[in-house]
Amino acid sequence: MKSIETINNSLKSTRLLVIAAALVVIIAGINLAQSVVVLFLVSVFLSLLGTPFVLWLKEKRVPSGFAVLIVMSVMITILILIGAQIGTSINAFLGELPALQSRIREQVLELGLLLASKGIIVNENYFLEYVNPETIMKLTAGFLSGLSSLLSDTVLILLTTTFILLEVSSFPTKLRAILGNPKQVFPQFTNFAIDIKRYMVIKTVVSFVEGVLVSLWLYILGVDYFLLWGFLTFLFNYIPNLGSIIAAVPAVILALIQLGLGSAVLAMSGYIAVNFILGNMVEPRLMGRKLGISTLIVFLSLIFWGSLLGWIGAILSIPLTMACKFAFENIESTRWIAILLGSENLTEIATPKKT
Repeated sequence: MKSIETINNSLKSTRLLVIAAALVVIIAGINLAQSVVVLFLVSVFLSLLGTPFVLWLKEKRVPSGFAVLIVMSVMITILILIGAQIGTSINAFLGELPALQSRIREQVLELGLLLASKGIIVNENYFLEYVNPETIMKLTAGFLSGLSSLLSDTVLILLTTTFILLEVSSFPTKLRAILGNPKQVFPQFTNFAIDIKRYMVIKTVVSFVEGVLVSLWLYILGVDYFLLWGFLTFLFNYIPNLGSIIAAVPAVILALIQLGLGSAVLAMSGYIAVNFILGNMVEPRLMGRKLGISTLIVFLSLIFWGSLLGWIGAILSIPLTMACKFAFENIESTRWIAILLGSENLTEIATPKKT
């Protein structure tokens, strides 16, 4: 008996090591193929937004091809309008960045002199290296440059999205054919698909409204590139907990440089008010029930997917984590991982149903 138990324990240990090694290889492969994976994830993101409209048109007896054509035409129109405005703002901001950096450096040095006049002596190098907000503007410029390169792949992204939408309605039929049961139903997968589509649609609508309100507020204050900052607010609102704060920092710094401390405070107040109303009052009511992911996992998933796939990974961290949790909870041997990923309410993790 002892020898059998020893062999079983040895097999379990070997299996765990093989799984861990396989995960390391997969993660390294995803990191190496980051550009391709990002394009695919953006296409899936757009297809998730377009799927409800395609299915709705099909319910109205519109042929599948025409339904996809209509939805893609609307998407292309929106992307062209947004790309034209945002692309111009990005180029203008990147062109003015050296001048902005010089003005930031001057204001930082002035702050050091002001403190010195009050009897507070601070090393000038300390200000230039640690307090200088010039670094934040450089990071913003780097993100915008990456965004511009992603926009250059728009044609490939739209083509991939089109093919995904064309396959959406036929996927259950193909899956039933693979399983050999034409009447097979997939309640858990259906609920997961509904949840993730609901999350993406509601999050997109709320983020869009937040971006519009921020743009209007910055326009009223007279902050340059208000459309660009509103677009960043829209994108970064997908990042849980920290996204709105990250999006506000460059706009507030620009308001400080351009208009002074009072306007910077007003800009920050506008960000806080919009985020509080939409993020803490409107969005939870629209979302309804919780996502079933613990707060700690939300934060760790942001770090993990962000380091693996860059900003796109951070933006899509919640849907990606939801997909992993769904996969884990439907395999008996990995349900314990789904429990660790889940919220405090363990009843939210459904027990797989036998079919």
